[in-house]
Amino acid sequence: MSLDPVTVACIGMGWWSDVLADAMVRSGKLSIASCYTRSEAKRQAFAAKYGCTPAPSYEAILEDRRIDAIINTTPNNAHLETTRLAAAAGKHVFLDKPIANSVAEGRAITEACRRAGVVLAVGYQRRRESQFRWIRRRIDEGAFGRLVNAEANISRDRLGKVDLGSWRYTAEGMPGGVMLQIGVHYVDVLVYLIGPVRSVNAQLAQLVLPGDNPDVASMILEHEGGALSTVNASYASASEHYVMNVYGKEASAYYDLQQGLRFLKRGSARADPVAVASNDTYVEELEEFAAAVRGGAAPEMGGAGATESLAVIRAGIRSAREGRRVEVAQMLAEGTRETALRNITE
Repeated sequence: MSLDPVTVACIGMGWWSDVLADAMVRSGKLSIASCYTRSEAKRQAFAAKYGCTPAPSYEAILEDRRIDAIINTTPNNAHLETTRLAAAAGKHVFLDKPIANSVAEGRAITEACRRAGVVLAVGYQRRRESQFRWIRRRIDEGAFGRLVNAEANISRDRLGKVDLGSWRYTAEGMPGGVMLQIGVHYVDVLVYLIGPVRSVNAQLAQLVLPGDNPDVASMILEHEGGALSTVNASYASASEHYVMNVYGKEASAYYDLQQGLRFLKRGSARADPVAVASNDTYVEELEEFAAAVRGGAAPEMGGAGATESLAVIRAGIRSAREGRRVEVAQMLAEGTRETALRNITE
């Protein structure tokens, strides 16, 4: 396997492009050669900051034989077209979550990369956090016994910080609002820890922030193994906070941002703190992607897994709209049919 850095181009110059670019600098296993976004000022600023060449067009990047891969942080509704073009040009793709706004587009993105034989990785870095890796290992060892329940909360304060001109805060650009934008992260962690989701009951509310999109979301997830979990996501909270509690027949784990990780076995009077080292999840996911590009194992989160997480959110959006329990399999099946119809007409 080659040890040379993977040469990448970044497209979509927003604040998240800098987060990933900073991680690539820390890693050294990916080299940023070029960048493109429609705003000339933004691409010039990014190029100056990271010492790369601002491309005059996306086509120029696709034609550049130096470029091994695309780091794609474009808006959700541009993911399909930009990724399809990259795959057709033989470029591997690291795509920021969610994979798309619709299950059909998630399916189409996955299939385009599969047909082209290029690596597709989707950025779900939170499952890599050391406390969740620790819990997963204990689950695999059987310490929890049968998993019965979990509760998650991912909250941030966006009061006075919302740019209504940004696609991230509009119903068109981010369907389901906070449920899709950040709730999907802890949906993914719950799938990682508890297993696939069978059905969703959800409610959405807009309580504090301006605009046309929900700032509070609550979901009840029924997992295929029978366990139930809840996810609450908020942009209307007083501060940033994260919670992930996992309950098993024989043990439970409790994590929150302020107190860290604790573990309680059946019969114990109190939960004991667990020391876990902090880890650089952005570097880890990008280095995994680089290794896959060089012929290593497939990324942990590829198109199929990312589409399934999206299907859970889409089931939640429908549940909130129609006031009923929605099966995730229904959303996946509808997405598959829509993708097939699109392929016929294109």
